[in-house]
Amino acid sequence: MREGNDFVVGKHYYANLYDVDLSAAANEEGLRKVVVEAAKASNMKLVEVKSWRFGGRKGGVSVIALVEESHIAIHTWVEYEYATVDVYTCGNQSDPLKGIELIIEYMKPRRYKLAYADRSQRVEEQSQ
Repeated sequence: MREGNDFVVGKHYYANLYDVDLSAAANEEGLRKVVVEAAKASNMKLVEVKSWRFGGRKGGVSVIALVEESHIAIHTWVEYEYATVDVYTCGNQSDPLKGIELIIEYMKPRRYKLAYADRSQRVEEQSQ
């Protein structure tokens, strides 16, 4: 086994949003639109967007976008004025920070915690 020069580049931003704008948190169509905008801003290739509303007016919304580079996810809890956001990409061409910042701006939280995980890995080649 020898070490190769290739890498899997994984960039994962995730955030907890507190005291979010309730009209944004409950707006399924608005959340779908901001996910599409976030994919474009991050230079991702959108494959499909799915969304679901849970628990009526006090419940929440989940939006999941499959992108060629990985995914974008938003989950809201209207009754708690809370949301979580996940933007994960593979490859050097995308910038998930731009996308998550756009989503945070849309949700208008009074405060939030943004975190980053480097999900990169060296790819090793096997020779026989």
